[in-house]
Amino acid sequence: MIDPTLVILMYFVIPIWLLAGIVDWFCHRQSNIAKTSGAKESFIHLLMFAEVGVPLVLILLFEVNSLIIAISILFFLLHELTALWDVSYAVSKRRVGPIEQHVHSFLEMIPLLALVLIIARHWQQFVALFTPSGFPPDLSLQLKASPLPTTYLVIVLLIALTLEFAPYVEEFIRGIKAKNEQASRQSSL
Repeated sequence: MIDPTLVILMYFVIPIWLLAGIVDWFCHRQSNIAKTSGAKESFIHLLMFAEVGVPLVLILLFEVNSLIIAISILFFLLHELTALWDVSYAVSKRRVGPIEQHVHSFLEMIPLLALVLIIARHWQQFVALFTPSGFPPDLSLQLKASPLPTTYLVIVLLIALTLEFAPYVEEFIRGIKAKNEQASRQSSL
């Protein structure tokens, strides 16, 4: 029998997470992020993409053990701090509307939901991180013995790169161009 937490992660959590990222990018585009908060906010978005992307790739490709869980927890906490930085910066430079705020709640809670489900699936490895005299933590990095379906991996990684990473890179480039255009206009005055 397939573990229901795995099905929930693969076919509910990850798709909703990807969809929320796409909607967030459209909200940025709508608010003219390139000319308001600019490349700095886009850089913060790329940083957050890395903070969720690293654990996601590790979990998709490698056996989940104490090492992967510890990395995932660390990156989740970093992502939360970066999200606070992002919102603090964004609201000082542009209007962050209710739809974007709601999308942000998804982008913050979905990684937590994913982490909780991963921990639930690998409880013994999680507990091993905090119980030195108990089950020894596995700190090795091993490819999955039973890998996820190749088609699934290709689709998830392709969507993440083309509909998440590439648009945020484009957003960053637009921000740099807008800054250069503004500097050029100011120097010609």
